[in-house]
Amino acid sequence: MKALIEFIARSLVDAPDQVQVTEVEGEQTTVLELKVAKEDLGKVIGKQGRTARAMRTLLSAASTKAKKRVVLEILE
Repeated sequence: MKALIEFIARSLVDAPDQVQVTEVEGEQTTVLELKVAKEDLGKVIGKQGRTARAMRTLLSAASTKAKKRVVLEILE
């Protein structure tokens, strides 16, 4: 899951070397924290949050297939 989000984010931004994905494991849920350069934040979120919503949808589909619950948080 982490590699999927990292690949998508690196493909979207201008500074792919500044993309960081941190995985925080909980009892039932895994949280993926995505951090990008400040000037690339808009590209990752997209107009009206469409890109972020699409990334969350892909992550949800992949996590359902793996029978896990994974949440994406985009950090500033």
